[in-house]
This record gives sequence, structure tokens and C-alpha cells, in this order.
Amino acid sequence: MIKAQQVGLKKPPHNSVEHQQEEATRLNKFLSESGVSSRRGADRLIQEGRVSINGIVAELGMSVYEDDSVSLDGVAVSNQKHRFYIALNKPRGITSTTDPKDPTNIISFLNHPESVFPIGRLDKDSFGLILLTNDGDVVNKILREENGHDKEYDVSVHKAFDEAFVYSMQEGVEIYNQAAHRHEVTKPCTVTREGSNRFTIILQQGLNRQIRRMTKALGYRVTSLKRTRIMNIHLGDLKQGQWRYLNAEEVSELNLLLKNQKG
Repeated sequence: MIKAQQVGLKKPPHNSVEHQQEEATRLNKFLSESGVSSRRGADRLIQEGRVSINGIVAELGMSVYEDDSVSLDGVAVSNQKHRFYIALNKPRGITSTTDPKDPTNIISFLNHPESVFPIGRLDKDSFGLILLTNDGDVVNKILREENGHDKEYDVSVHKAFDEAFVYSMQEGVEIYNQAAHRHEVTKPCTVTREGSNRFTIILQQGLNRQIRRMTKALGYRVTSLKRTRIMNIHLGDLKQGQWRYLNAEEVSELNLLLKNQKG
């Protein structure tokens, strides 16, 4: 597999997203802050019996105190490492998974020397902006739907559309929610025509393959889907397969946007 190419800053800036410190920290939160995985991934590691606290196999829901020793597969874990954030223009054909058994997994493609994981996903057939980090605690803050963060996409469909299509996309389209196992109407969003068969769409929702399923429900097929923005982070002139560290200004603004939000 061809590897991703780094551009821009050679090292990440010194600042990072700030997280509220507590006397006792939930174990999955501790592991996510250490860069081991996201909180959901940490829960899986705990369930598999791979995590211990002070030499005792941990269980879901346990907390960690400042003087506790946490290990993963017998190796000590520290959450004192510097947190950093990466913007990647994911090419088509790369899968937003950390599974090493998948030859198209995004981690192997990025080939970063430190352990990182993607913030959310971008489907295999799409390209554009995806964020990766070693800061597991930031993942839920960005992805939680109730936090209302923008994700912007540039979309082309296989034929010209009318204003009724724009209106329906904006007001909501009934699709099947695979996670909830029910049909539901998507939340209102912003759609702007960019051509006879091209539009931009800003979502604050993150259902699986949402845009593709919305357009399909209205009789259209997506021919190109590129994500161009997540919150204050823009794809800019990154070419497919290129990545860069977020700069200090972007991290500072991200920190303000995420302040006091649920994680």
C-alpha cells in the first residue's frame, strides 16, 4: 500500500485541547487520554481482560486515582504524553478502521510513528478531511450529535436536480437508522446548489453513509463525495493522501469550541 505523505509542520504545536481534571478518572477515560484508543475501544480492551490496575484485572466502570498503576497487556500506561491532532485527506479506497487485518486500514496508510486513531469515519468510497489523534478524550466531544458540530461536504450526483431536491434535503429525508434499527427523518441541514448536479451540505448529524442514503431515497446516486470541513478545521489545499498537524491557532480555536462540552 502507498503511504500517506506529510506536509506542513514537521512537529505538532505545544498546545492541546484541555480536558477537565478530576481526582478520580474513569478507566476508559484514562486510557483514551493516554492515546491507547477511544473510550469505546478502551471498553473493549477492559472487557477482554487486557487492562489491569495495580496488578488486578480491571472491570468496566472502574476508576483510576493519581497514584494507581495502569497496565495494558502487562505494559504500563501513562496519560502524560503530548496530545496532537492530524488532518488527513483520505483517498478513496482507504477504510476508516484501526483493524490491522484490513489491508486498507487508515492507520497503516497514515504510517505515523505514534499510536493514533481516527475521529469518526469517512466511508471507503468517499475522500476528503478526516481527523486523527492520540487524544482519545476529544473523540466524543467532537462526535456527539448533541454538541452540534458542523461537518461540510461537496457532493455530486448522477443527474441534474431541482429545487424540490434541495428543499427535501434541507428539511429532512426519511432513511433507515441502522444503529437504532428504525426509520427516521434526518435532521434539518444546510444545502447550497453549486451546479446542475453538485451541492454542498452542512450536517450536524453523523448517521452511517447518511448523504448517500438521503440522495438515494430521493432518486439520485452520489458520484463524488468529499468532506471539506469539520468544525473549524478545513481541508484546504491538502491533496488526496497528504496529511498535516493542526497548527497552534487551529488547536486553540478547537479548544474554545469544545470547552465545557460533553465527552
